[in-house]
Amino acid sequence: MPRFTKEVIQTLLDQNEGFERTTYYKDRNFREDNHYRISGGNLYIRRIGKTSWSDSKFDEEELADVEQARKFVKKFYDDLNCDGVE
Repeated sequence: MPRFTKEVIQTLLDQNEGFERTTYYKDRNFREDNHYRISGGNLYIRRIGKTSWSDSKFDEEELADVEQARKFVKKFYDDLNCDGVE
């Protein structure tokens, strides 16, 4: 596994255009779906879920920062196209 510098992360994002994954988390009073999508060399994270409060449903999408992208790349490294990355 390479050292995940900013340049390596960007290379992996560029090589994996269209890659998508969804994760699910559930706890006692909380549930959340995280949908990850690589588009245009950027990682987008969409969170959908709810908490125990009555008005607590949420659906938000954000552009991942470098740390979020690093965690994503580490988690899904084996599923990504890693050609030329050392």
